[in-house]
Amino acid sequence: MTDLQLYQYILIGLLFVWSGFVRSGLGFGGAVLTLPFLLLVVDNPLIFLPIIGVHLMFFSCLITWQNRQRVKRTAADHQNSISTIDWKYLRFALSVMIVPKLIGILGLLTLPASLMSSIIYCIVIGYAISYVLNRPFKSNSRSLDIVFLILGGYVSGTSLIGAPLIAAVFATHVSREKLRDTLFVLWFILVLIKMVSFLIAGVDLQLIHHLWLLPCAFIGHLLGERLHKKLVGAESKVFFRVLGSVLILVSTLGLIRVIVKSGVWDQAAFLSD
Repeated sequence: MTDLQLYQYILIGLLFVWSGFVRSGLGFGGAVLTLPFLLLVVDNPLIFLPIIGVHLMFFSCLITWQNRQRVKRTAADHQNSISTIDWKYLRFALSVMIVPKLIGILGLLTLPASLMSSIIYCIVIGYAISYVLNRPFKSNSRSLDIVFLILGGYVSGTSLIGAPLIAAVFATHVSREKLRDTLFVLWFILVLIKMVSFLIAGVDLQLIHHLWLLPCAFIGHLLGERLHKKLVGAESKVFFRVLGSVLILVSTLGLIRVIVKSGVWDQAAFLSD
C-alpha cells in the first residue's frame, strides 16, 4: 500500500474513521460495513484485513476495559469480582468454530484476490438485504446455532465479516449485561488466530500504515461513543435500511468491477457472438 495516489490514502483514512465509528456505535460491524468500500479503493482483501484485525483487537480490549470499569463504578459496594463475560458459552462456541475458522483462513491465503473479493461482496449483500427487510439473522434451535457458528467461523476466517451470524447465536444464549463484552473477547481470540496465521504465511501486516490509520479509527471510536444513542436509538430501523441499501449498491458495483477487471464480461460477450 505504498504506491497509491493521494486521494486513495484520503479515502482509506476516512473509511477507517467510519470503521471505528461503526465498531464503537454498534458493537460489531467494523469490518463487514467497511470492507466493501475499502475494496473499491484497492481490490485486495489481504491489504486491509491485517490492519482491520489489529484495530479490532485494540478496540476490543479498550471497550471491554471501559465496560468493566463502568460496571465496577455502578456496583462499588459489591465486594466480589464482577465478570461481564460468559466464559462457559464462549468456550462452547470456540470449540464449534475453530476448525471452520482455520479452513476459512486457508481459503483466504490460497484463493485469488479477485475471487475472495467477489465472495466478500456476495456475503455483504446477504447481510445488507436482511438490514433492508428488517429481518436480521435469528437462531431458534441448537442445530441452527451450530450451523450459524460454523458458517460464522468460516466467514470470519476468510474475511472477518462473520459477526452478524455469530452475534445472532450469542444474543439468544448470553445475557444482555454480558453480551457485548463476551463478543469482544470472542473477536479478539478469532482475530489473534488469524494474525498468527498471517505471520506464519508471511503476509505483509502493513505495520507502517498502522501509525496513521489507528488514530483515524480512534477518531471514529470517539464519535461512535458520543453519537451512539442518536444513530441507533428510536430510528435504528431507518438507519439500518439506509445503510443496507448503500451496502447493496456498493457491493453490486464492486462485483461488476471485479467481473470487468477479470475479463469474464468480455469472454461472455465473445461467446455470445
